[in-house]
Amino acid sequence: MKLAFAGTPEFARVALQALHAAGHTIALVLTQPDRPAGRGMKLQPSAVKQYALDQAMTVIQPRSLRLDGRYPGDAELARAALQAAAPDAMIVAAYGLLLPEWVLDLPRYGCLNIHGSLLPRWRGAAPIHRAIEAGDTETGVTIMQMDQGLDTGAMLLAQSTPIGPTETTGQLHDRLAALGAELMVRVLAQWGTLKPVAQPGQGITYAPKIDKAESWLNWQLPAAQLARQLRAFDPFPGGAAQLNGHPIKVWRADVSDPTTHAPPGQVLAVQEQGIDVATGQGVLRLTELQRPGGKRMPCADFLRGHPVEAGTCFEAPPT
Repeated sequence: MKLAFAGTPEFARVALQALHAAGHTIALVLTQPDRPAGRGMKLQPSAVKQYALDQAMTVIQPRSLRLDGRYPGDAELARAALQAAAPDAMIVAAYGLLLPEWVLDLPRYGCLNIHGSLLPRWRGAAPIHRAIEAGDTETGVTIMQMDQGLDTGAMLLAQSTPIGPTETTGQLHDRLAALGAELMVRVLAQWGTLKPVAQPGQGITYAPKIDKAESWLNWQLPAAQLARQLRAFDPFPGGAAQLNGHPIKVWRADVSDPTTHAPPGQVLAVQEQGIDVATGQGVLRLTELQRPGGKRMPCADFLRGHPVEAGTCFEAPPT
């Protein structure tokens, strides 16, 4: 097929590469504008833009696709580029901009989305994070015919995969990116034989975008819930805590002793394997930590430069 592709991060780049390798013509690539990143906060192209330019694909970076929005000039240029490309279909994966009706209607076969969950569970921006955070044991990828709703379109193909008991968002992301790319290539290969199926009306949940403020560890919560939060927020934004007035990043933790009568946030024991902290239910053993400006490191290495004493208390998260 002759395709337009809209996507921004690594999740989308994997799909773009797979579609290109499968022999489809990528007539146009849409991606988010370059963003400042790194210590120098220099403008960096998205993963999709980097791949597209390496393959000599045409790339545009509109700030909006709404003709009546804040950047109408961008939308007009995007419309002209899409009309000139005349794609059979537009493939969308983690693009980051809402598609107005004129975009949905422009390709001959419409717009197809790669979504990292088993719809209708976890519609929205952060389905991988929220599935781990909620303790789901299974997730997957859905290929969907897009409409004007938030991930409400009819489903063309879906495949499930288990979530490992210690799997992080970063690890699950990579597996789902590969699965999504594979499913989209399969959908296009079978185009015309797959019948769209409406999403069920039950089991709908939403996955709002991750806010950095959510990273603070609330020691009043159960240890098992905090451990899931840390897996869900790895690699971003991690877990934030404060001890003796000093901020600490927590990256990994295990649920230790299931019962304790100590106040939530109190350090119960300090050893090379981890720092045991009382929670609202059970004990959380912190096994990988980081000081501001430092590197992630195992607890034993962290303690050599930053000793922690039993009996001290982590502070409550800011309100």
